Amino acid sequence: MAKPIKVILADDEALARARLADLLMDLAEEFSVDIVAQAGNGVLALERAADTPADVILLDIQMPGMNGLETARHIAGLPHPPAIIFVTAFDEHALQAFELRAVDYLLKPVRLARLREALLRIRPLAADDAAALSPRRTHFALLERGRIWRVPVAEVLYLRAELRYVTARTREREYLLDESLVRLEEEFGDDFLRIHRNCLIARAHLEGFQRVADDGEGRWLALLKDWPEKLPVSRRQMHVVREFVKGA
Repeated sequence: MAKPIKVILADDEALARARLADLLMDLAEEFSVDIVAQAGNGVLALERAADTPADVILLDIQMPGMNGLETARHIAGLPHPPAIIFVTAFDEHALQAFELRAVDYLLKPVRLARLREALLRIRPLAADDAAALSPRRTHFALLERGRIWRVPVAEVLYLRAELRYVTARTREREYLLDESLVRLEEEFGDDFLRIHRNCLIARAHLEGFQRVADDGEGRWLALLKDWPEKLPVSRRQMHVVREFVKGA
């Protein structure tokens, strides 16, 4: 028998919480679910997430006092935070939700099929599968022309700062991220290598380095696997070339 998924319901409307509870009961034949706590505002939701072991919190965004987005930021800092599924009547917060690493974003009125889909993403976590818990995002979320894109981090060749945005380059196209390169380096330092003050290159896609003559002085370019573009290595980051050679 699979362990039940422990759920916290957080919504300032009691009827909304009751509807979610009914939907969870409708899925009882497929999922074993245990509603371990409920909260009517953001502060209480944070308290329940901190003192009640749970696998997931179904979290409304528009709540008095502390809204769901702020609550989610605090929940993320807990020692053992539950996964977050936002449940809201408004779609304009979807980008922020995915930046907060939400598992899913459900629009009210919640459809049974969408709740089922969200719980399917939660079920491996309820089985104490530590490998399923990642401290880093697996996708970048961005809003472009009214559409939300989720770009797999593993497909990004490099991240390059340009004005107030960062360009994430995949083999198919470029995406603009509204994040700082410093913040991205802090989160993805194990996956990306800084080769210039404005560029991080994906370690998995790095093939090597090439030295070229430039005004009588040699400089180095980073080479990507099966990719024609060559990226300059700044003198300040020359140590990455030496470390790459030592590790070869």
